[in-house]
Amino acid sequence: MAYRVIVVEDEPDMLDDIVATLRKSPDFEIASTYKTAPAAINPSGMFRPDLFLMDIEEEGALEILPDFVSKFTGAYILGMMDQWDPVIAKRALAGGATGCVLKPFTAKEILEYLQLYSARGQRKPACLISFFSPKGRAGRTTLAAILALLIAEKTGERVALIDADLQFGDLPIFFDIEPQRTVVDAAQDIKLLTPVTFAPYFYQIKDGVSLLSSPDRPEYAELVTPEALTEVVQMSQNIFRYVMVDLPAGFNPLVLNVCRISDLVLVMTMINSGFEINHAKKAMEMFESQRGDGYSRTVKTVFTRVNPFTEEERIKIALQLGYAVDAIIPNEYRMISVANSGRLAQGLPMDTLLMKTISNIADRIIGEGR
Repeated sequence: MAYRVIVVEDEPDMLDDIVATLRKSPDFEIASTYKTAPAAINPSGMFRPDLFLMDIEEEGALEILPDFVSKFTGAYILGMMDQWDPVIAKRALAGGATGCVLKPFTAKEILEYLQLYSARGQRKPACLISFFSPKGRAGRTTLAAILALLIAEKTGERVALIDADLQFGDLPIFFDIEPQRTVVDAAQDIKLLTPVTFAPYFYQIKDGVSLLSSPDRPEYAELVTPEALTEVVQMSQNIFRYVMVDLPAGFNPLVLNVCRISDLVLVMTMINSGFEINHAKKAMEMFESQRGDGYSRTVKTVFTRVNPFTEEERIKIALQLGYAVDAIIPNEYRMISVANSGRLAQGLPMDTLLMKTISNIADRIIGEGR
């Protein structure tokens, strides 16, 4: 059955092109057209539309979008843009849009957009989570990978892993894969991409979880600018409901850019010699100076390999740190063995204390992401 389409576009030539394009396809039936969203919302009900194509760059379109979502609960709403704007795209998702498309487009591309966005998950902005550690070997990559698998399984929504540790990323090894495209390719092409053409840059690890790999040579890291990586992450948010970025250790412009736009930054530190708490404290002071009073809502501390794994030990670490400790994770050599063997996607040992602990963290993230 063809989609009954209502087009909202105030530029006459573009409106004619859109209508002519869709009328050539048996998958679409033009129900009506309007110049503005306010003019469309009331009379559209008589046509029982399945799909709105709405120019969301016009004044007032984003503000009235939630009213369309409430009134036409079963309809898809694709916001149309002349140029990709991540801020507008995020506002459209926040208003309940199915997603955004770039003009001009073909009928086939609209079908591809609908398929891509239908698999994404809820009509809400993505939850962007960054994994940061002051130094390496903190379990950052392992936690990112496991959380991605658990969140996808628990929610049924699409999850992206972006390996932004550009020189020494390990996520492809964790899943024993050799992707053909990497974050370097995406960063170099991003100005020319749309969500539909960007999606194939990700390697599907398993249902609901996809990876944008780090480059296979450390020197390729120089080809990725902080600005380009930020654009890659922002476009990923239109394809996936949860986006998880594994960052390199230490602060640099790339790390700061991604952390700045993140909904949640997990500052991870491994307990070993005792110096790690000082490193974590310096990192938290940096985030506090950047974000002011709001840092505590978005920057959380996670300590790994904590022994003894007790509430008393968590409180002790928090007192030494001078900041809240949001989660502690026990050591688990069996999990490390699974990750290092490349078998991570083949099954997680849920009976372990480590996996139960990480599952609880996933539940908290899901709760906040809803």
